[in-house]
Amino acid sequence: MAQAKISAKASEAAAQQQQQQQQPGGQLRGRFYRSTSMADRSSRLLENLDQLELRVEAFRDAASAMEQEKEILLEMIHNIQNSQDMRHISEGEREELNLTANRLMGRTLTVEVSVETIRNAQQQESLQHATKMIDEIVNKLLDDLEDAKIRLMSLYGACTSDVPAGPIDQKFQSVVIGCAIEDQKKIKRRLETLLRNLENSEKSITLLEHQKSSVRQSCNSKQD
Repeated sequence: MAQAKISAKASEAAAQQQQQQQQPGGQLRGRFYRSTSMADRSSRLLENLDQLELRVEAFRDAASAMEQEKEILLEMIHNIQNSQDMRHISEGEREELNLTANRLMGRTLTVEVSVETIRNAQQQESLQHATKMIDEIVNKLLDDLEDAKIRLMSLYGACTSDVPAGPIDQKFQSVVIGCAIEDQKKIKRRLETLLRNLENSEKSITLLEHQKSSVRQSCNSKQD
């Protein structure tokens, strides 16, 4: 009988203690435990994800910058190998410089950087169409260099927000607009590279023609 009364009082005391510790809203006020509401947890997790999203975008931007740097390095090495200066040095020096250039190009190519662009079906189709239009001009470069340059400039004008120096290819512009933003930037960079290479080629051809003309004049003077 006494044991039953003791057990009953113990249970009653425990119930009272639990009731005192409990606050409105279901939170416990104990010294070692405090529950967190679902809203607080959700807010904290969302904040963490927002911070991670910023880091992910910064990471992709950094990788994209490395992609561009690789393209620039390869282009610069190629331009040095095909420059007029390389044609006007001794064969031994040219061979040594080409070995160095090839070594640098090989080391550059060992760096693999790839930033995949997420595209829907329409964006994929637009990218393929834009790439095909550029490739068609590139494949005809040797046939007519001047015409190819004019056409590439019209494509480039369709990709830039600046006032173009010449006509714009409206068809190409509508195709590029349908591409993903990252693809639009890559298309613009490719056209810039092609136009730079064309300009360098024209300078090389002009310099070569000038040299030929100088040689002819020198020969004619000697004959006179």
